[in-house]
Amino acid sequence: METPLFQDRQRVSARALFIGQRLETRALEQARRLATLPLTVDVGAAGCAVLFRYGAVVFFGASPAEQTAFLADLASLVVEPFDRPESEAIDIVCDAEQPEHVEQSEIVLHKFSIERLQLVADVLAKSAVLSHYEGTVGQSFDRIEPLAATLQRGGKGSNQARELLRHIGDTLSTHGKMVGRVEIQEKPELLWEHPELERLYLRLEDEYELQERHRALERKLELIGRTAETLLGLLHHRRSLRVEWYIVILIVVEVLLTLYEMFFAHPG
Repeated sequence: METPLFQDRQRVSARALFIGQRLETRALEQARRLATLPLTVDVGAAGCAVLFRYGAVVFFGASPAEQTAFLADLASLVVEPFDRPESEAIDIVCDAEQPEHVEQSEIVLHKFSIERLQLVADVLAKSAVLSHYEGTVGQSFDRIEPLAATLQRGGKGSNQARELLRHIGDTLSTHGKMVGRVEIQEKPELLWEHPELERLYLRLEDEYELQERHRALERKLELIGRTAETLLGLLHHRRSLRVEWYIVILIVVEVLLTLYEMFFAHPG
């Protein structure tokens, strides 16, 4: 049995925000709760919000002012908030006569139930997270490219190894957040209780290309990690060669000094 919402409306706005690395939702689980898994609460006069522990909030039917006020109240529960949260926005239309589908500017549902809106929220939140990391990975590519060019030209610099290690660390961190926290490839737990909604979820997931975008990010992260490790190995190899040359030079100097002592320091 699905729980109805927005019974007097045919259209509501939806807006997803990826606001930080983590959201302490337990502090809200006893306040204005409409549903759990994922946590859904009232917002303003007639809106609601679905909250995800990995740092995303999805609003339905809430005015911009109500969203701003809610986010201000939520600020103390956000771990490592972003200065510019990634967002996804679309209108949701209730129309029992049409098949449930996604158009360019709206999602059509047969009814506004909490369960259906939670599925929409899951997809919008994951899409916002992917958009955030797509931008982050793109910036990482931009930073590592000139570093690779410098090493290719034989450039030197004490900060290069540190920068490469940072890239490797960022890559591992991003992969861990995507896989360990967000679980983009996993279906929502809600579908265990409402298997009849799986077709809707798969349609939404396909429309927002969640699986394809996730795989593309995985490939890019793998490429960045391999590139950084290769460049770091090249840098260490050059340093090893430099040390070996220093050792050779020291040996040659020592041999020359020995020969000098043998032939010149003790004449006759």
